[in-house]
Amino acid sequence: MQSPFQLLLDLFDEPKPTPRAPPPPQVPTCELESSPGEPFDQVLAPQAFRHPDANRETRIGDVLVAYEFRRARRKNIGFSVGPEGLVVSAPRWVPLGEVDQAIRTKARWIVGKLEAARERQERLEAARIEWKDGATVPYLGEPVIVVLDPRHDFREAGAMLNTDGQALPGVARATLHVGLPHHAEPAQIRDAVQAWLMRQARHLFTERLDHYAPQLGVQWRKLTLSSAGTLWGTAHSDGSIRLNWRLVHFRLPVIDYVVAHELSHLRVMDHSPRFWDTVRTVVPNFSELRSQLRDEALPAW
Repeated sequence: MQSPFQLLLDLFDEPKPTPRAPPPPQVPTCELESSPGEPFDQVLAPQAFRHPDANRETRIGDVLVAYEFRRARRKNIGFSVGPEGLVVSAPRWVPLGEVDQAIRTKARWIVGKLEAARERQERLEAARIEWKDGATVPYLGEPVIVVLDPRHDFREAGAMLNTDGQALPGVARATLHVGLPHHAEPAQIRDAVQAWLMRQARHLFTERLDHYAPQLGVQWRKLTLSSAGTLWGTAHSDGSIRLNWRLVHFRLPVIDYVVAHELSHLRVMDHSPRFWDTVRTVVPNFSELRSQLRDEALPAW
């Protein structure tokens, strides 16, 4: 019996001479359409996910998954799906056959996570900001339009937020006026907007920490702003709180969840049921807000 791979190769072999036969009757034909600009061969190509450091690959149904395989000091086989793709880790004593079987067992989960990660990455790219006059930046869950305004230096602030109703009747429009010339470089605009957002973040986070700390019966001592890629906040037993300044892109309820989460760690330094019960006392719908924090695509800086 020929393998599927061999059958595929046979399609491209030189045809053998065959006796001439009468032409078959004409039958209606149909065409497989591709989207504009999409190469036809890509329409027929199977879906593929490739990790940039892939050293093994497998086929799950019609999906090709090229993944990074690691040997690690652990007790079982582990799977991790991130923006780059699938990473499979296994103890040194586990044979590759068992790794392949584990992948087949988790096939549906793996493909689902890879598709979700790709969709999220596409949303992130779509949300990427083009730093120029008129750029749109999310602030507290609402779009803010960046306006380069060289007439003012805005003193130390560098930027000023205005709200007016000139865009559409009955619709308020927030504009962030930045004291830069219209020919400013994208990096200058980005840095000015980021500086303004970080100032707003520090002021807002301090206010929300002061709001929730008494309700939780804790005392925080120091706030530090972070720029971590995936970590929204941390808390230390000495009362130090670290919060990612990019939280100001989210609506206030989401920010409140993160603030309450970190303050709750000053009472329970783990993620046990008692910890989540503590968070629930001040943010009853924390599960919904946590999902928004995980799923919402923020602009890539």
